[in-house]
Amino acid sequence: MAGVLDLFRLDGKVAIVTGSERGLGQAYAIALAQAGADILGVTYADEADETAAAVKKAGRRYAHLKANLMSLEPIPGIVEKALKEFGHIDILVNNAGMITRRPSIDFTEKDWDDVMDLNLKTVFFLSQAVARQFMKQGKGGKIINIASMLSYQGGIIVPSYTASKSGIRGITMTLANEWAKQGINVNAVAPGYVETMNTAPIRADEERRDSITARIPAGRWALPEDVAPTVVFLASAAADYLHGTVVAVDGGWLGR
Repeated sequence: MAGVLDLFRLDGKVAIVTGSERGLGQAYAIALAQAGADILGVTYADEADETAAAVKKAGRRYAHLKANLMSLEPIPGIVEKALKEFGHIDILVNNAGMITRRPSIDFTEKDWDDVMDLNLKTVFFLSQAVARQFMKQGKGGKIINIASMLSYQGGIIVPSYTASKSGIRGITMTLANEWAKQGINVNAVAPGYVETMNTAPIRADEERRDSITARIPAGRWALPEDVAPTVVFLASAAADYLHGTVVAVDGGWLGR
């Protein structure tokens, strides 16, 4: 009889991770590989050499696809690439995203559309394409979206980001409602304040950084490695009965 820890293993699984070249996406890809999954990294960058090396060090295979996820055009090719390289797909991590910081009174249509297209529109349609493949394979699968503290709060000078991450929470629930009976688990992770390139402007403002840190019960900002194990859990058989859940990995921020 398998032990409970075996439920967290991902041996033989294939995961697509968008935005895998750095930060949280890189941490997710590496953690999934350490749990046993082969990785297709989809990035805007030409290469993701650090991620590829870490995945291979974990004894797993890594394939790379350069794609501009600001449009829907690359989506069929992502599915095709995963199938060509690995033969099947088991996990999708919708990590790629962007943030535009500008007062709402000055926000432009482009500011709005760029963020919404990448953070929400592409997430929906890539999830749809991968779910179709899951249904074709007949063995279910895992879709993990990346939400945010701003899936719950309004934030400041980030209207499109807040709208997109509130939307991520919503589509996570609605897709889970529709696809749970096909054995497809759709859940999300909501990281708190993490030390990444996206938060570099905030951390550079000493007063803002310190005020945020003071509000986090854990007393520090997260590292990407603090969030990645939750993605592994949601990708694993240990989460087979989780549907439409958003897991906050925030050092206690939302409970404050």
